[in-house]
Amino acid sequence: MASVAWAVLRVLLLLPTQTWSPVGAGNPRDCDAPLASALPRSSFSSSSELSSSHGPGFSRLNRRDGAGGWTPLVSNKYQWLQIDLGERMEVTAVATQGGYGSSDWVTSYLLMFSDGGRNWKQYRREESIWGFPGNTNADSVVHYRLQPPFEARFLRFLPLAWNPRGRIGMRIEVYGCAYKSEVVYFDGQSALLYRLDKNSLKSIRDIISLKFKAMQSNGILLHREGQHGNHITLELIKGKLVFFLNSDNAELPSTTAPVTLTLGSLLDDQHWHSVRIELLDTQVNFTVDQHTHHFQAKGESSYLDLNFEISFGGIPTPGRAWEFTHKSFHGCLENLYYNGVDIIELAKKHKPQILMMELAHGLPDQNMQTPLTLHQAPQ
Repeated sequence: MASVAWAVLRVLLLLPTQTWSPVGAGNPRDCDAPLASALPRSSFSSSSELSSSHGPGFSRLNRRDGAGGWTPLVSNKYQWLQIDLGERMEVTAVATQGGYGSSDWVTSYLLMFSDGGRNWKQYRREESIWGFPGNTNADSVVHYRLQPPFEARFLRFLPLAWNPRGRIGMRIEVYGCAYKSEVVYFDGQSALLYRLDKNSLKSIRDIISLKFKAMQSNGILLHREGQHGNHITLELIKGKLVFFLNSDNAELPSTTAPVTLTLGSLLDDQHWHSVRIELLDTQVNFTVDQHTHHFQAKGESSYLDLNFEISFGGIPTPGRAWEFTHKSFHGCLENLYYNGVDIIELAKKHKPQILMMELAHGLPDQNMQTPLTLHQAPQ
C-alpha cells in the first residue's frame, strides 16, 4: 500500500446492475423482441391529442382500440409521441403505421432518445440529419433496423411530414432487448486503479472498452503506463476526446515525439459515448462512437510496454510532470472491460487488484485511510 500513501480510499458510487437477457446479449440477432406492445397505456405520452380516443395510449402497432392510433390536436412539426420503456434497453429497430382505417399517417419523422426523459439526442441515419421514411397508407407496417443500435429508456417520434389529405396519425413498435449495465460514478476527485499481474504472460492483443457520460467538459478517463515510462492517456478536453501515447522508454533518450490524436466533439453532452482501444504490437486502433482511427506507434521496442497498471477517472501518481492537465473525470463510466475482465464487477467484489482512491494534494498520513463503502444509488 506504499504506492497509495498519498491517497485515501474514497466512497465511490457503484450503481446497481440492470437485469438483462443472456440470449439477447449473446447474439445481437436475437435482440429484436417487441418492447412497446406489452407496456401499459401510462407508458405512452404525447404533445397533445385530438380527442380521448386519439390519445397516445392507443398508438401500439396493429391495435384497433380507441380511434385506432394517436393523432395530435393540431398537425404540425411541434408534435411528438413518447414511450417510456421502464428501464434502459437496447433498441435495435422501430416500426410505424398510420391510424387504423383512416387517411392519417406520417410520411417521415425524427427519432429522439433519452435516459432520463429530459436531455434528448437525435438518432442519425448514417450521419444524415434527415428523418426516417414513414408510411404511404394507414395500415401497412414500415420497419427500420437501427445500425448501430442504441441504449435508452425514453424514445420520441417527431413527425416531419404526413398525408396532405389527412392528419398526423401513428401506431408504433420498438424492438430490442434488456441491456446489461455496470456503472461507476466519479465525482471529479476520485480514481479507480486496476493493477495487472506482473507475473502473468504478456497479452498479444490488449483491448480496453467502456462507455462514458460526462458531467464536465474536461477530465482524465484512463491512464496506463508500463515499468519504463511508456504510457497512454485518454482525456476529455473541451468536449473532445484526446488520446496521448508515448511509446519511448523514459530511461533512454527520446527518439520519437508522443502521439496525440483527437476524436469526437461535444462529448460532454451528458449522453453515453463508447470508446474502444485496441493494442496489437505497435498497431493501435482507437474507436469513438463507431469512428475508428488506425495508426502505428513508433519507439525503440517492438511492443508497447504497458503491462503494469491502469487508472480510470484520474492519474493517481504524484510527482510526475505531464504535458496535459490533471483534471479528473466527473461523470459515469459504464461496462468497463480490460481484455474481457469486468473491472466494475471486480470493484464491487472488493478484489485486491482494484483500489478506489481520492486524489489528494500532498502526502497524507497512512492512518487517514478509511474503510471502503459501496453505495447502491438510483440510476
